Parts: sequence; C-alpha cells; structure tokens
Amino acid sequence: MSNFLRALLALMLLPAFAFAQFTLSGTVSDATGQQPLSGASVQLSATKGQITDEAGRFHFTGLSAGNYTLRVSYLGFEPITQTLELNADKTLTISLQKLTIRTNEVVVTATRATDKTGTTYANVSKEELEERNFGQDIPYLLEQTPSVVVNSDAGAGVGYTGIRIRGSDITRINVTINGVPVNNPESHGAFFVNMPDLASSIQDIQIQRGVGTSTNGAAAFGASMNIRTLGLNREAYAEAVNGYGSFNTWRHSVSFGTGLINDKFTVDARLSKIASDGYIEQSFSDLKSYYLATGYHGKTGSLKFVAFSGTERTHQAWDGVPEELLQTNRRYNGLTYENETDNYQQDHYQLHYSKSLGSRFDFGGAFHLTRGRGYYEQFKEDRKLKNYGIAPLVLKDTTLSRTDLIQQKWLDNWFYGATYAANYYAPAGKFTATLGGGWNKYDGDHFGEVIWAKYASNSNIRHRWYENKALKTDFNIFARANYQATEKLGFFGDLQHRIIHYEIEGVDDKAVDANLPKTTFNFWNPKAGATYAINQNQTFYASFAVGNREPIRKDFVDQPQADRDAGKKPLPETLYNWEAGYRLRGNSAAFLGENSRYTFDANYYYMDYKNQMVLTGQLNDVGEPLRTNVKSSYRMGVELAGLINFNGFLELSSNLTLSRNKIQDYTETVYVYNEDYEMEKILESNYSETDISFSPEVISFHKVEVQPISGLKIAALYKTVSKQFLDNTSSEDRKLNGYGVMDLRLRYTLKPKFVKELEFALLVNNVLNKKYEANGYTFSEMYSGDDTRYDYNYYYPQATRNFLVSVGVKF
Repeated sequence: MSNFLRALLALMLLPAFAFAQFTLSGTVSDATGQQPLSGASVQLSATKGQITDEAGRFHFTGLSAGNYTLRVSYLGFEPITQTLELNADKTLTISLQKLTIRTNEVVVTATRATDKTGTTYANVSKEELEERNFGQDIPYLLEQTPSVVVNSDAGAGVGYTGIRIRGSDITRINVTINGVPVNNPESHGAFFVNMPDLASSIQDIQIQRGVGTSTNGAAAFGASMNIRTLGLNREAYAEAVNGYGSFNTWRHSVSFGTGLINDKFTVDARLSKIASDGYIEQSFSDLKSYYLATGYHGKTGSLKFVAFSGTERTHQAWDGVPEELLQTNRRYNGLTYENETDNYQQDHYQLHYSKSLGSRFDFGGAFHLTRGRGYYEQFKEDRKLKNYGIAPLVLKDTTLSRTDLIQQKWLDNWFYGATYAANYYAPAGKFTATLGGGWNKYDGDHFGEVIWAKYASNSNIRHRWYENKALKTDFNIFARANYQATEKLGFFGDLQHRIIHYEIEGVDDKAVDANLPKTTFNFWNPKAGATYAINQNQTFYASFAVGNREPIRKDFVDQPQADRDAGKKPLPETLYNWEAGYRLRGNSAAFLGENSRYTFDANYYYMDYKNQMVLTGQLNDVGEPLRTNVKSSYRMGVELAGLINFNGFLELSSNLTLSRNKIQDYTETVYVYNEDYEMEKILESNYSETDISFSPEVISFHKVEVQPISGLKIAALYKTVSKQFLDNTSSEDRKLNGYGVMDLRLRYTLKPKFVKELEFALLVNNVLNKKYEANGYTFSEMYSGDDTRYDYNYYYPQATRNFLVSVGVKF
C-alpha cells in the first residue's frame, strides 16, 4: 500500500478513533503472598476513582484514547503510580509491596470484619458516599444497604433522623468513628444531627449486621457502624459544594488538603453549613460543622490529630401528627411556640498514634474527648407549681397553684478515654492475632430551669427545679485470632470482657429521687466463626456470637415506684446470634462481556434474645412510655443482595430481606382512669408469638443505573418496606402501612481546563409522590364505666415529591 493510501485510510478512520471508548481493568494483590487486596483505592488521572472488590478487581469503562496516570494505594502497602497509554482495551496485574510502617488506622482495622471473620457485613466506600451525598443525614446515605429502614422527624432527611437495621434502632447499633465509641453512654443513642455533613469527611463505613466482631462501646444488638474519616491524601486538593432544594434547603461545604508535605505532614479541613425549613410545619434545621485533621507520618510510626464539631438548632417536630389529621393536614406540627427548639453543640477530639514494631507486629492507640452541651426549650400550659419546687401564689382570697411557663432541659457532659490495639502477623498470612480494648468515662449533668412563668411566685429567672449527675465508666478488653488451617478453610475466634460501673445522684425532671447507687455489670462476649473458600470467587461462612448490654438511663429513672419498692431492677439483655452465608464475586463472564462483573450475597441469621427490653404500653406519671424485660424473643431472616455491571454502561443491583421477629410471651398493660383522670386500675392482656414493634417482615432496595456517555450517570432507586406495628400486640389498629418509594438521581461530571472537575447533580426524592409514614408511636387508655379502648396513634409523615441539586468544583 502506498504512503498516500495509508494516509487516506488513517484520515478516514480518524473520526471513529477519536470517539472510540476503551476499557481499563485489572487486579490488585499482595506482592508477598499474592493475595487479592479488597478495598484498594484505584485512581485514574485524579479524576476517576474506584475501590477494588473482594477479588481485588477494578475496571474503568468509557475511556477515550490518550495518556493516563494510574495510582493504586492500600492501607499498609506502598502505593504505586504509573503512566500508561490507552489506545485499546487493557488489563493490568498490579502487586503492592507492604510498607515498613502502617498508618494511624490500626485501631480501626482491629475492630473491622473481613472475609476471614465469618460475619455479615457491607462496606460503603468514599466514592459511594459522595455519589449519594446531597446534604441529607448519614442514615439516608446508608439506606441502600440490606435490612436498613430510615426516617426523619422533619420529613426530608435533614435534622433529626433515625435508622433501624434488622428492626433495631440506633440505641441498639454500635457506632464508632476511627475506633472511638460515639453512642451516648447513658441512652446508647447516636445523634447524627450533632455531626452535620460528616459524610464529606468520611473515607468509608463498614456496617456489620448482628453482633459482629468485638468493638469499643456498648454491644451491638442489631448492627454496628464503623466509620473511618479521611485517610492519607498524598496530593493537595480543594473542593467546594453548594446545593439547594425543596423546603428552602441549602448546603454549603468547602474542604481542602495539603497533600503530603516533605513526605511527613498532612492537613485536611472542611467547613459546612446546612439549613432547611423541613417538610413538617415549623421543623427548621440550622446546622454548622467543621472537620480538621493534621498528621505526621514517620518511617516507623505516625501521629494524627482529628477534631470535628457540630452545632445544631432545630425546631422540635418529635410530637408527630395525630392519626386523624393525616388525610387533612399531614404537615401539622402541634409545637407552635416559636422557640420550641433543640440547641446542642458537640465537639470531638481524637489523637491517634501507631507504631510498627518490625515486620510482624504493630500497635495503635487513641486518646479521645467528646464535649457536649445544650438544651431544648418548651412552652408548658397549666403546670402545677409544686412539681417545679415553686410555692403556690396567694393573692388575697385566691391561691394559684398552676401556671403557664417556659422551661429548658439541659445536658452538659464530658466523655473521654482511650482505645488501643496490638496486632501480630504470622509469615505467609496463616495466622493473625489482635489484642485490643479501651477505657472510657462519661460525666454528665442533667438539670432543668424555668426561664419564664406567668405566675412566678417565689421563684427567680432560671429557677432550677431538678438536677442530677451521672457517672459511668466502661472498660473492655478483647483478644481475636484468625487461623488459616488450609488454603480453603479458615477459623476465627474472639473473646471480649466488658465491665461497666454506673451511678446517678440527684432528682429527675419529675422532682423525684433519681439516685442510682453504683451498679456494676460484668459481661463476657465470645464469638467464633469459620470460612470455606470453594475457589477464588466463592466463599461460605458461618459464625456464632454472644452480646450483652446493660439497661439505659430511662430504664432506671422511669421505673415505676412499685417496682422500686419491691426491689425489682431492670435486667441486662443477652443476644445469641447465629449467622451463615455465601459470597460470590466474578467478572469477565462470557454472557456479560469481557469487563463486566457480578456479585451475590446470601445470608441467614437467627438472633435469640434473653430479657430483651421492649415497650410495655404503660406510661409513667407524665405520660412517657416505659420499657420492660421480655424473657424470650427472637429475630430470624434471610438477606439477599446482588449486583450486575455490564461493561460500566449499565448496573443493576438489588437487596431483599425476609424476616420473622417475634416475642414468644408478651403482657400488655392498659391503664383505666376515673373521671378525675386518676389511675383506677390496670388491665393486662397476654399474647403469644406476637410481632416485635417496628420490625417489617420485608425490606428491599433496587437500583438501575446507566452511563450513556462518559461522565453522566442516571440512576433510578426504589425502596420498599412492609407494614410495621407501633407496639408489640400485632394489632392492625396500631401500625405503619407498608410503602414503596422511588427516587431519581443524575450526576454529570466535566473536566474543563480551568478546574480539575466540575459536577452537576440532581436528586428527585419520592418521584411518584407517595404519601407515607416511616415512623410513629402509640398509647392506649380506658375509662371506668366505659368498655371502649381508646388508642392514640401518632405518625411522622415523610415528604412527598421533592428535589435537591448541587454543584461541586474540585481543584
């Protein structure tokens, strides 16, 4: 062929070549043992990033011809960077060498599950969090994981939100950040409203369902949530995100990082503000936060200081909407006093240190301090002065014993301690062992003040009508080992010892004695599991674990006086948890395409509770619900999850939970009142094999995502939750109806010359405009001379169709 014909042919093929799209895929493994590295970070020219799957695989699709810079990194290994020319599909094999030092995340990895621990878990990567993050609270970013149900007091995911995993609420989910416990030691709750936009500073989250592995803080009775903040960024960066949406929702966030300075120092920082009027009337949120991390990385050790803080002011919407108003005024909020707000600030400080002690040992430790203080303000009508320690007001011949007033209930607390972990790695990876634990102390002041009263009598402004102090210490130590008996068969063992001391001194908000003499709980929590790898792609696992939990503050202070007089005390709970499952990972399947991949997970669980705490239906003297121990109850179910990716163009994923959640013998109590609304008697009803409240039998999530052109992703998301009961009687008169909600998400990323990346994103929630309720509560009562039972149901409606948009710029 002549040179002229060659040139002519090249010219004719130039348009096709210019618009050709190629695929880059490969595997990442340990250079020493040639084991695949799951969760390795793969960055392509600093614009595209992925996390390797369980088989160490990655793949990029829709790439134009040209030169690219590929960077691969993994915790504890030396990162590599290479330049490659792409003019055809390419497959790489990448091996990483172990670092002589490990980073400051020893404590984090020590409390995490792996494919060798035989437990049930899901990892949510930084890229997945960024894709889902429009400023909503962390529970909403985890809604796509199996067995998760979320809700929002204000109805739109900003402000106070809730999450349940396998029917267990946040008080039964262990939450740690960088291995440091986050749950309030008294209530066991974790309030993400106090950590707004933390998702923008998270590296990844691991959710372990069931008891899971040993961790710091209270035992997991439904799941654990292990959060890791930003890891080591070697390159400097800066980013700004601004968003707007329905209900006057605004999000502003700026962040930057210095990268690795002189191969030793790093600084990462973020400032955020999120505000929303809320879907429910008068349910606004005003949230501010920051994140700051500075690190020193030496040859054999590292030191890192992490600080983050959140300030929230939210108008209360926690009373819910009465059932009779759902059809006529579903956005109703009965809390109309203009300053009926919750005001709280929470500051977190963590100092992490890690040290490599040769090739077989490493050690990590952390000191932490959490400082919280704030109050919620309420307007109260016609309150008895004596209940506030205020004398009746005598005016000539009239004695006033009641008044309207405004009260504030304060919480001022310190939580501090230390966590640690020491690891041993045997040659060839056949045996690993961890010794870890922590010591933590909570010092909390509870008090209430009357800041205004219509009839103040002898009181002064900020009259303090109650005050009590709580002290709680929590010590735990655990030992864990993994042994690879054969190439396919591995065993896992874990034993934790936990000791808790708890005491309260003073009076509570009902002006009655709240003293709790020092009470000690001593728990042993064993765990064991096994894994069997059929081949590189298929694994079976099974485990058994025991968890024990102490009662929370309200179980003591709200205990009926009759029970106290009889010497009856709330009992600790015990959970026996069996898990068994199968994992499948694959790619390059002939029927999917050369660079496609697929995953499938199937898990069976049985959670057997002894003395589980459940709502009784009883109310204390101010109408608050009480909890009591139920001797025997259980949860069992099947969790299925699958994903198919067709060459990066189309991705289908689904998960499904089918469960049965029962109390074997339950006694419901209903109060009977006389005409003066004084309790006259109690009626009890017994139930057998009744449903545990807020435990849907069916939960599913489905996603269809397409990438029609490079940089554009369009996803349809569909969540379903079957009916849930508001109490433990399985009554159709007291339930949440099942619902199915569809969302639509679009993200379009550009790479103009003047910035590193420019992204436009849109999230349309509840596209089909469904009216549904995701949470609620109930109470019942009867009256003497009337056989009618009166049930009062309250609900938290979620927003109808709404949208959020954002624009992000990376430099």
